[in-house]
Amino acid sequence: MPRPFDLRADQTLTMLRESGQYKHLRVLTSPMDAEVEIEGFGRCVCFCSNNYLGLANHSEVVEAGVRALKDYGAGTASVRFICGTFSPHLELERAIARYMGTESSYTFVSAWTANEAVFPTLCEPGDIIISDELNHACIIDSIRLATVIKKGLHKAVYKNNTLEGPGSLREALEKAKANPEVKGQIWVVTDGVFSMEGSIGDLKAMRRMCDEYNAMLVVDDSHGHGVMGTLGRGTHEHFGMIDALATGSGTATLRVANQPRQTAHAHAERGGTQDRVDIFTGTLGKALGGGAGGFVAGSKQVCDLLVQRGRPTLFSNALPVTIACSAMKAIEVLLREPKRVQTLRDNVAYARARIKDAGFEVLQSPTAICPIIVHDTAKAIAMSKRLLEMGVFVIGFGYPVVPEGHARLRVQISAAHSRTHIDRLVDALRKL
Repeated sequence: MPRPFDLRADQTLTMLRESGQYKHLRVLTSPMDAEVEIEGFGRCVCFCSNNYLGLANHSEVVEAGVRALKDYGAGTASVRFICGTFSPHLELERAIARYMGTESSYTFVSAWTANEAVFPTLCEPGDIIISDELNHACIIDSIRLATVIKKGLHKAVYKNNTLEGPGSLREALEKAKANPEVKGQIWVVTDGVFSMEGSIGDLKAMRRMCDEYNAMLVVDDSHGHGVMGTLGRGTHEHFGMIDALATGSGTATLRVANQPRQTAHAHAERGGTQDRVDIFTGTLGKALGGGAGGFVAGSKQVCDLLVQRGRPTLFSNALPVTIACSAMKAIEVLLREPKRVQTLRDNVAYARARIKDAGFEVLQSPTAICPIIVHDTAKAIAMSKRLLEMGVFVIGFGYPVVPEGHARLRVQISAAHSRTHIDRLVDALRKL
């Protein structure tokens, strides 16, 4: 007798195949780079990786991981609070804090688990979390989990990047203020760079609005690291919400309007938040080496709570030391060679202009994500397959990843790409 699960699974998989939405896993047989070897397709130009700065196969980043493997072994074999904290973890966390301009940071095995730790750990009944409708799935799941664990925790959603008017962040904040059941902290969370749109959250305006309502601002900037700002430090640097690199053990220097330099911690003690993001979540699996891992960056108070109470911290192994050392070297290379960020910007500008000239609708933004809108999901997947047959690796996205009717090819540009690579992409698009 068939089991209910087997029947459901067969129906779902059949539907995906018949509708052209079935996803095929492409197997790479080479390192991640501007060009990759794909099983069954040979050597292809890669335009679907988050390897924004071309550091995933950088010789120094690779060697740092190899050296760590020899020095510290294959894995931590433990959670952090038992015996899984190694000296490179602390060194990396100090480097991340300096890089992000925060007092402290703490690493996780992925950006997903970093986000999963934030709201269930830091929120309490009577709080409310207000989220952008296009926030990444890991933020959405973190909020869902938090509201299950903490009964009486509220949530609200506002229209993407809409700060004023109907359905806006302002409206959600006003409703929270007027709700007698919201007696605790107001949290506002947004992506820095929206991964499917390539658009950015207006962090400076959001900071001002959060200050009006005594709200804390949380930003997942996984697609902003290495991309946004002069030194690639993120969307907050793009908006001028951080200045010169700090030196020392991890306390970063921030600039606050019309005030002298001060540490983030000293500023927070006086209750000030101007020009500051309260909490960042981020990834080490994209621009910063491309391996794996995530982090939370913010005050020492926030990170201490995550160490003491965060379930992904207490019940999951530490980040492998090989990844920690590779990511630390990637940050070092990025800050040593800011020209990589400029090369990425130049490549993005060239790619956007050429794609548009080829007759395609590409969403405009200052990020490295160039979505080409084709509307129909099956069409996006079919176009992606045809491009791969022509030696160009681009992924088509449709429902439910993006809303019905907004299917797209998501082209992602890297500093590792040459003009020749971009020309190959555009020539293949023309042939379509």
